[in-house]
Amino acid sequence: MLKAQSVLVTGSNRGIGLEVIRQLAGNSSHPEWIFATCRDPEASHAQELKNLAAKHRGVKIIQLDVMDPSSIQTAAAKVTEHLQGTGLNLLINNAGIVRPSTVESETPENMSEVYKNNTIGPMMVSQAFLPLLRKASQESPQKGMSCSKAAIVNVSSASGSITEVLGWNVGHIINYRCSKAALNVLTRCQGLGLAEDKILCVALHPGWVQTDMGNAEGLAPMTVDTSVRAILNTLGRLTEKDNGAFVNWEGTAVPW
Repeated sequence: MLKAQSVLVTGSNRGIGLEVIRQLAGNSSHPEWIFATCRDPEASHAQELKNLAAKHRGVKIIQLDVMDPSSIQTAAAKVTEHLQGTGLNLLINNAGIVRPSTVESETPENMSEVYKNNTIGPMMVSQAFLPLLRKASQESPQKGMSCSKAAIVNVSSASGSITEVLGWNVGHIINYRCSKAALNVLTRCQGLGLAEDKILCVALHPGWVQTDMGNAEGLAPMTVDTSVRAILNTLGRLTEKDNGAFVNWEGTAVPW
């Protein structure tokens, strides 16, 4: 069972990110701190998130643009201030974008923008919050690794699996696939590089989910509620044996 006292989620204003915040806040043993970040908290599409924060005292909305280093640093400083000397248990790098494309139509501009958001963004966010993750790990009485102690979860996709190439017949989305394949390698590297710190690092495929992005090429097969319920259950069961792994919403290994 997930027992993290502090969780930060990027891209929290819609889709999977918003549902993670909703389910965490609604849990009877909810985290003390739930940091819901998004690019523009004042925009109309963040209204649902603001309504959630108004109902749950532990939910703190923080502006964070994963493509803007200064925004990331400012967010890290605000989270540090809120935590008042304690660490951050769980970082969920969820913010992601996609641009429609084929092998022929893909552009350097789209590829660069999507890669910057989906791969470089999680790298920069993880680096900025690493001191807080280290602090949580060092101060935890738990042995081994877990998402309740200190963890980085990178929301990936089986469409970035070189073996599976999920959904090719539905959409080629070259930029997205390449960015997620790169994110998977980043996760593997984080798992190796942060093993001594006992920070668990995992790439997670949430399923093909009914979000704005997931429904871009037709109705996706899985509801957001079902996906997130399974994800939170899986996060509560991950251990050091999963460090650097690529798993789906149920915790089953996804081929690279």
